[in-house]
Amino acid sequence: MYGNLNSTMIGDDYYKPQVRLPGSGGACDFGSLANKILVITPQSKRRFVKKVDFITTPGYLSGGDARQRAGLPPNTGPYKVITNLAIYCFDEITKKMKIESIHPGVTLKEIEDNTDFELLKDAKIATTESPTSEELKILREEVDPLKLIIGRQAY
Repeated sequence: MYGNLNSTMIGDDYYKPQVRLPGSGGACDFGSLANKILVITPQSKRRFVKKVDFITTPGYLSGGDARQRAGLPPNTGPYKVITNLAIYCFDEITKKMKIESIHPGVTLKEIEDNTDFELLKDAKIATTESPTSEELKILREEVDPLKLIIGRQAY
């Protein structure tokens, strides 16, 4: 809920994890020092957990001013999280994840069903603006002409 990322292990025991994951690959350095971190991931309860088993890449740690107390540079950390369901930002004070906009055709219930913690939200939540024809053309023809990242689904 604070944007911490785990790509190291699942389980309570670092030396005997339930699952060993590939690790940081430098993401810890980026997450620690970059001014704005943009996370793009599919959304599910397995990924959107209240607390990760291991922090590979620090988000806002335990919230509030925890990044600064840990010695990380000021004005750094997660900026947005983009999923297949919505776009998220982080509350200025608590640093908890907050729904910024919901993608067209997605319901708040779908988001809540795919999140293992309570997301912050305004009384009125925006709908994510659909990409323009020109943006879709760029994505299809220039960014991913082989459809390796974006996929073959209809846009």
